[in-house]
Amino acid sequence: MFIQTIHKKTKNKTYTSVVLMENYRENGKVKHRIISNLSKWPPELVEGLRKLLKGNQITTIEDLDLTQGKSIGGILVIYEVAKRLGIIKALGSSRNGLLTLVQVAGRILSPGSRFYLANEWQQLQAIKSVFKIEKFTHHELYQSLKWASKHQDKLEKNIFLFRHKDKPVKQVFLYDVTSSYLEGEQNELAAYGYNRDKKQGKKQIVIGLLTDDEGYPVSVEVFKGNTNDLQTVSSQLKKLKENFGVEKVVFVGDKGMIKTSQIKEITSTDYKWHYLTSITKQQIRTLVKQEVIQLELFTDELVEVEFEGVRYILRRNPYRAEAIGKNREERINVIQDFVEQQNRYLASHERAREEVALRRVKEKIEKLGLENIFKARIENRRIQLELDEIKLKEQEELDGCYVIKTDVPKEELDTVKAHDRYKDLAKVEMAFRVMKTTLEEIRPVYVRKEETTRGHVFIVMLAYMIIKYITDRLAKLGYSKKFIFESLDKIHELYYTYEGKQIRVLPKKLLKPQEAILKELNIKLK
Repeated sequence: MFIQTIHKKTKNKTYTSVVLMENYRENGKVKHRIISNLSKWPPELVEGLRKLLKGNQITTIEDLDLTQGKSIGGILVIYEVAKRLGIIKALGSSRNGLLTLVQVAGRILSPGSRFYLANEWQQLQAIKSVFKIEKFTHHELYQSLKWASKHQDKLEKNIFLFRHKDKPVKQVFLYDVTSSYLEGEQNELAAYGYNRDKKQGKKQIVIGLLTDDEGYPVSVEVFKGNTNDLQTVSSQLKKLKENFGVEKVVFVGDKGMIKTSQIKEITSTDYKWHYLTSITKQQIRTLVKQEVIQLELFTDELVEVEFEGVRYILRRNPYRAEAIGKNREERINVIQDFVEQQNRYLASHERAREEVALRRVKEKIEKLGLENIFKARIENRRIQLELDEIKLKEQEELDGCYVIKTDVPKEELDTVKAHDRYKDLAKVEMAFRVMKTTLEEIRPVYVRKEETTRGHVFIVMLAYMIIKYITDRLAKLGYSKKFIFESLDKIHELYYTYEGKQIRVLPKKLLKPQEAILKELNIKLK
């Protein structure tokens, strides 16, 4: 270990720095590395340490008193990945931009309120060392939410352009909508609507997420909780054209998202884009009746039929067909057993009302979705259950069958690729699952204003981008997201003390999982 003075000359000035260095071996060669910068130390203190080193009174930094500093592993990895994704460049170096980045890291490492981030979490993380910002308040974090919301379009565009700077803009964009329930009543976007979280009696917000075909978010938008899914599509089409400057688009959405009116808008003269979606079972039956397609075409191999400029890609998934059939059989058995229970009850209780038992059976049938094949009636104080074999056969015919519909020319997107691109919608569903229920969960939402709610969801989207990058590259390690960040968060700064002055270093030895994570991500502690 030794002290070295480094002089760096520019055209107009010479910069001098004093650093503490050590020797180390790499591939059999002796190399040097900087341990700590001592430039701000008083000269007499630097000289005193130099004499101790020369006199071999101190041979390694471990001879000094040691204290553990703040956690640095997690936020350092988040920072480096955010730089690779263009998030750092887009956010810039303003205080609001840096505080937005702090909140992104907070969503990943320790989801909680802004008050917690500003008070407790700030004391635990080496935010100053990595993000070059310190001593922020929860009021400033709320202000940065407003800033992120105000500049979201520009930030999304800059991140998108950064990610695609070395390759052509992709033509396939995937879209889906979800909802997130709220515990309180005061959020300005909160409203009662179709609740996917099955939380009856709770208001919600609606969230639309646009991703590319790799599953990376391109844009996120928050709508009032009672907004119909179909009404969100127009907004995303406009954003793709105006904000991202994309000229050729294949807009991918499921059958509940892209219907006749959306197809008209996508293919209109305003856009002249293409769509890729699926159709309902009833629409499949209509095509069969019109003899556009035949049931015999549904096999485990892809089959394509073109009709009036529209391509229909057909397939029967044998595993899905088996699962659906088994599930239906179980539901039929449940109804039959339930009817027997009601009949035994009627037989043993003379005063029991027949109409009450019948109502219970009908409610059960409807709850299990079998009202199309079952009819129930009372006869001689017994419930008679009638199974419509024709309707049952019609349902069985389409078990595991699905049809993908598109207007993309075959020379631009062949049958297999069109099928695969539609199946890529699972990537958006995965994004929603991660954003809503895991590390960087959207809930709880500690904001009430429209602009801060939008800023909060945007931050969650950025957090998901980072999570996806990391987990994609660490997939072969088999580590869970939770384990990855818990392992990284255990890497702390170390401080050695000399004459009241602290020398900051980073640990040289790490646990094997920590080494493996950093190696796969090609990130070094610094």
